Amino acid sequence: MEFSELIQNRYSCKKYSDTKVDEEALQAILEAGRMAPTAKNLQEQHIYVVQSKEGIAKIDEATPCRYGAPVCLVVAFHKNNVFTYPGGKRDSGIEDATIVATHMLLAAANQGVDSCWVNFFDPDALAAALHLPEDEEILMIMDLGHAAEGVKPLPNHSSRKSLAETVSYI
Repeated sequence: MEFSELIQNRYSCKKYSDTKVDEEALQAILEAGRMAPTAKNLQEQHIYVVQSKEGIAKIDEATPCRYGAPVCLVVAFHKNNVFTYPGGKRDSGIEDATIVATHMLLAAANQGVDSCWVNFFDPDALAAALHLPEDEEILMIMDLGHAAEGVKPLPNHSSRKSLAETVSYI
């Protein structure tokens, strides 16, 4: 599939079938995250693959937004291994983890795996439930699986502002 077609067709899946995610596809998705650029190439991301019954139960306790996905990726980053911008007001942790997550979302679509970016949860509570190291911060949960029969994008999926509304030339 052409890249422009892939980014137009990818949508947030809200209901998954019981079909498992192929291990080869999962590895390709994880590899895409590994290849994502990060500030100063610090690679501060840490991806947790949650697919055990116990792990999925913890995800379900944290959010109602798993939608039956058989695999969830918890995308976190090491807070103490980030690039701090000049001025010291912000660092690259969230943006780097976001780039990693976006690469994996697009790789999932390329592998024929549906996904959903989930941010409806308390990151600190989930980190505690999963016993993550204290120096890691969770950015998001990524549901992965195959859409249940009849599932389609939400009605507003194709609704986009024009470039004139979102881009300015200076």
